[in-house]
Amino acid sequence: MQLQQLAYFVAVADSRHFTHAAERMRVAQPSLSKQIRALEADLGAPLFSRARGNVTLTAAGEALLPLARRMLAD
Repeated sequence: MQLQQLAYFVAVADSRHFTHAAERMRVAQPSLSKQIRALEADLGAPLFSRARGNVTLTAAGEALLPLARRMLAD
């Protein structure tokens, strides 16, 4: 798990949209998606439920979000 991956995770969680999060983070959307998939693989759980045009946090994502915010703030 890398801090950059957590920053991408928080950006997607805040915007609920991968493309908007990528624009906010100033990276290409495929790169952001790849890093989110790597984070999910490291954690062994999906963080987002992805449906066309609708991104929501899973239970694992909901649990990680406050921890990720604290880690990034520190």
